[in-house]
Amino acid sequence: MNLDINSFVVHDVAAFPIVWCRSDGMQPGFAVQWQAEMDDLLVKAQRFVMIFEPGELEETHEDRKQRGLWLKRNKQALAGVCLGVISIEPDALKRVVVKAQSILTAKAFGVVADVAASRQDAVDMARGLLREVAN
Repeated sequence: MNLDINSFVVHDVAAFPIVWCRSDGMQPGFAVQWQAEMDDLLVKAQRFVMIFEPGELEETHEDRKQRGLWLKRNKQALAGVCLGVISIEPDALKRVVVKAQSILTAKAFGVVADVAASRQDAVDMARGLLREVAN
């Protein structure tokens, strides 16, 4: 099963199994589209890694609530296909904070979470996770 890249707004799946989370696709009210795209990724049932672009997400309470409920309902299925979630944070001090948050994220959702200094570092980390599974 192939993903219809044109139906994705929040995620960029053109480089699947690396999935980019577009900050510009996360405008208020994005949770419904996010859920549909995440459902498509789960249905595909192929392992992938998500990379979050740099920048803080300005998320509404309702979007956060909807995403949280989806993640709670789909925790096991997501952990079965998502090998990791990598955030990009160029600032070294902020990276320490994001790294601490990543540990909590990993515990909560059963998915490896990490932080990279740059896009290239994030891609290298993602490729490393994908290689581990391939071996």
